[in-house]
Amino acid sequence: MLRSMLTGILGECPYKSPTDMGVNMAGFCIYDDEAVCEAAKQEIIRRHYNALCNMRKGSDNEVEIQKIEILLRKLSSNPEEDRRCVAAANAKAEETGAPAVAIELNDGRIVTGKTSSLLGASSAALLNALKVLAGIDKETDLISPEILEPIQKLKVENLGNHNPRLHTDEVLIALSISAVNNPASKRAFDAISGLKYAEVHSSVILSQVDAATFRKLGVNLSCEPKYQTKKLYHKN
Repeated sequence: MLRSMLTGILGECPYKSPTDMGVNMAGFCIYDDEAVCEAAKQEIIRRHYNALCNMRKGSDNEVEIQKIEILLRKLSSNPEEDRRCVAAANAKAEETGAPAVAIELNDGRIVTGKTSSLLGASSAALLNALKVLAGIDKETDLISPEILEPIQKLKVENLGNHNPRLHTDEVLIALSISAVNNPASKRAFDAISGLKYAEVHSSVILSQVDAATFRKLGVNLSCEPKYQTKKLYHKN
């Protein structure tokens, strides 16, 4: 059908067969082989971390892991060296003694986030990345305590959470509220789309909430195959 249409339009179909019109032509679409190879390597590394995390969660996927590791050996790839956000997240976690997250922005800059009494590492890294993208000083508070404190109180006193730290979705909602009256918050909020395609690594397996938020933002996430084991808060 398509060959007939092209013949009618062009007078002669440039393709010799249906196969010639399909996958055999894919290579001609690649104009930056180095970029394609790097993207493929990053995908393999992310799948390796994802498979290790699935095993940590109880999946019986040893064969999958072995196949990916064969690919990594063929590529002479060291995940911690070839995926820059991995080393950055693990170094910050070792420095602080708590879970940490690192984000490699599309321009190559690395931003980290650590766990605090107010924010989880994912939330901290997210806000720090938005500050960098929006050109905002790192010491600037994007969300006022007047907004943070009621959210924490609601989580602990009304919703039964023991952990008062804000997840990424809660931080983004709080940021959107602050953006109404705070110009810096508005600039950070407007920079959210700049996170798409960024590379993110966590030193521990993230909660479903944080992992889902990163996925919705369009970032490429990987995690170390281990859970956070120490509680960083106390129940009163």
